[in-house]
Amino acid sequence: MFASMLLFSQIVLQQDEDIFAIIAGIIGGLVGLVVGVVMLVAVWKIFTKAGQPGWAVLIPFYNVYVLLQIIGRPGWWLVFYFIPGLNFIVMLVNQLDLAQSFGKGTGFGLGLIFLNPIFMLMLAFGDARYVGPSPIF
Repeated sequence: MFASMLLFSQIVLQQDEDIFAIIAGIIGGLVGLVVGVVMLVAVWKIFTKAGQPGWAVLIPFYNVYVLLQIIGRPGWWLVFYFIPGLNFIVMLVNQLDLAQSFGKGTGFGLGLIFLNPIFMLMLAFGDARYVGPSPIF
């Protein structure tokens, strides 16, 4: 009797955990969708601030090419994004260059690296003005 009650309670708990997992998955998916749309709007605004077409953010690979133009890097740097390991380093350099292109310092560039959504929104909707490409090296 005790064993069957224990088994029944485990089944009920398992169903509760499954429902919780489903709800958590739905909420997580919705939060991810909202963050994605907000980031899309922020990058669109950053592109238009830099005098580039905002719709470019919607086209894969072309959006990276436009970003490279904004920060003053040659278009062939797009190839670096396909090299594992090097793509991470190039992304970090590009974030620092993006901060400089909008007249911000290295601290802001580090914010773009470590707290990207927050600092992209600050760049897009703050008082930052595009000052032109200014690569570090």
